[in-house]
Amino acid sequence: MKSIIGAAALLLGLLAPSAVLGAPPVTPIQRDLLTPIEERDESGVDTLRHRASTCNTPSNRACWSPGFDINTDYEVSTPTTGVTRQYTLTFTEVTNWVGPDGVVEPIRMLVNGKILGPTIVADWGDNIQVTVINNLVTNGTSVHWHGLHQRTSVLHDGANGVTECPLPPKGGSKVYKFRATQYGSSWYHSHFSAQYANGVVGTILINGPASLPYDIDLGVFPLSDYYYQSADDLVIQTKTQGAPPSSNVLFNGTAKHPVTGAGSYANVTLTPGKRHRLRLINTSAENHFQVSLVGHSMTVIATDLVPVNAFTTNSLLLGVGQRYDVTIDASQTPGNYWFNVTFGGSGFCGTSANPFPAAIFHYAGAPGGLPTAQGTATDHNCLDNLNFRPVVQRNVVVSNFTKRPANTLPVTLEGPPGQPLFVWKVNGSSINVDWNKPVAEYVLTGNTSYPTSENLVILDQANVWTYWLIENDPDGAFSLPHPFHLHGHDFLVLGRSPDVTPASQTRFHFSQSDVASLNGSNPVRRDVAMLPAGGWLLIAFHTNNPGAWLMHCHIAWHVSGGLSVDFLERRADFRSQTSAADAAAFNTNCNNWRNYFPAQDPFPKIDSGLRKAKYMRE
Repeated sequence: MKSIIGAAALLLGLLAPSAVLGAPPVTPIQRDLLTPIEERDESGVDTLRHRASTCNTPSNRACWSPGFDINTDYEVSTPTTGVTRQYTLTFTEVTNWVGPDGVVEPIRMLVNGKILGPTIVADWGDNIQVTVINNLVTNGTSVHWHGLHQRTSVLHDGANGVTECPLPPKGGSKVYKFRATQYGSSWYHSHFSAQYANGVVGTILINGPASLPYDIDLGVFPLSDYYYQSADDLVIQTKTQGAPPSSNVLFNGTAKHPVTGAGSYANVTLTPGKRHRLRLINTSAENHFQVSLVGHSMTVIATDLVPVNAFTTNSLLLGVGQRYDVTIDASQTPGNYWFNVTFGGSGFCGTSANPFPAAIFHYAGAPGGLPTAQGTATDHNCLDNLNFRPVVQRNVVVSNFTKRPANTLPVTLEGPPGQPLFVWKVNGSSINVDWNKPVAEYVLTGNTSYPTSENLVILDQANVWTYWLIENDPDGAFSLPHPFHLHGHDFLVLGRSPDVTPASQTRFHFSQSDVASLNGSNPVRRDVAMLPAGGWLLIAFHTNNPGAWLMHCHIAWHVSGGLSVDFLERRADFRSQTSAADAAAFNTNCNNWRNYFPAQDPFPKIDSGLRKAKYMRE
């Protein structure tokens, strides 16, 4: 325990709040990185898209197509377009790679030759088919399509050790097939190793209705922490000490170096007098971001992939994995404005070596140059805003909720006796999946001898609301906020412990008196929510999607350390709805992987299996 406290103290020593913003003292290269989506096709080519006739217009974004609009429940009804969007993603490794801010890295993983993979673009109801080719040298891989429910396509969820075996290196491949039953903004990333922090990441844009009219869709705007060290080395480092500051922050894959001035600012052009839609996506490994646009407000129209009634604010917290679709009115004096990222919670939301990460929002027709107004930051203390209301309502009864061992998921931070290691546990167990025998194999073969290390929670009752109280180590020596992500579902956030700064390390046990603070009347719904440091979070989801669905902290170093459970939902239905073709592809890939691992893999599996700690080095 002393080693844990010492590591926590080291972490705190790295933390430094940044409340007042300043402009980095370098000259930006003015250029537009985003093209309105109406002028970009699904392959990313700048050409006019000819979408099928639709009632979705700038003055009426709520309508989509005959019989489908913003009020349609996408869990019940989805358009049938008959269109298949096809993509190919090739993963490679390069040495002596020059990063976006000019720093040369010994090795970097890329998607289609870039640090940020291509955007998967589709319309609501389209079929999506992505061929993934693993040309890495020693690492396996798998790709998770974050937030997409994978209804009837669970074997395409991309969680290795759960829904598939990893794809072997040096040419292993898989064709992922699923339907866009939802719409909005999301991302894809490797679920093997901390690969996505090494560059194996991209964005997803599914066109559909919206709760507010807008004129221009600016497309996706991913934000990410960026490290000069490999994520694999960082996994090892964070086993014994706190997470280091990120080396920089990327805005849509680009950044300025805070000292040398190398690189360039992301530059987004606003058209005066127009309302713009911007899709904010946090693709970080560890950093949670507070974002604001100086002199402008943002109106939220979607939380993750859930459309919400318009909610206007001056600042947003994006936890790791979270997304917000916002609209921005270009109604201010034409000029240049900082789009700022800050870190709150006295550094418990993460820190960066770049003291002022920023992009530039430029009014068309205005002169170029650095913005002059610095702006100020709102401290969200690593806590989500719970005031958003989904357009399609979900209502549940909370008055009779009672805390029981069967509905409580205690999160604890422990270390083996005499070893200064961070080990994260849920229900007293640290997940450790078997790459060679995924959970899905047990289901498909009818084998119920599940290993304890899979951290399985069995949910066989169909179409009922399940309630889960997550408690964040209220009796431990030290506690951090965690962004909890659930595969296969979005969930209702029914309540959380009282709001305090995480630096206070105030601890809260859930008690029956807390039931009065819960909200079951159309509460905010999303697929990633922040679990407060030392506190609790109560969520609920409906057992209407058979599968094996991970719920895990989305901080890469924490899930590497075991912070995950796996909801095994409706096993019989999972098995019966799996097509023969999917089962055959599953078996073929697993056989290919087993031929590679462990006999041909030079690196052992040393962590949860959802993250691995080494890859090829020259």
